[in-house]
Amino acid sequence: MRERLITVRNRAGIHCRPSSVILKAMQQEFPDHLFEVTTGTTTTEISGILELLSLGLTRGTEAVLRVEGPEEDKAIERIGDLFEYEFDFPAR
Repeated sequence: MRERLITVRNRAGIHCRPSSVILKAMQQEFPDHLFEVTTGTTTTEISGILELLSLGLTRGTEAVLRVEGPEEDKAIERIGDLFEYEFDFPAR
């Protein structure tokens, strides 16, 4: 199992749109991996959008991302980078 300290940088935090991008990468690129996020004293296994949204990750939030699976090094880098990415979704 690999772990990485992440800091959310997106201005609006990890809301529905960034969550969908992160989950799509998890499911399509690393389907045989287990992902967990720890904030404070709470650890949540991320298997769907509701688990990710329930964390309430706002800008500046620090969390620990854990990955277990056959490509842990690649997965921790890719998914960790998405958590720290500044998404620029167009206004509707």
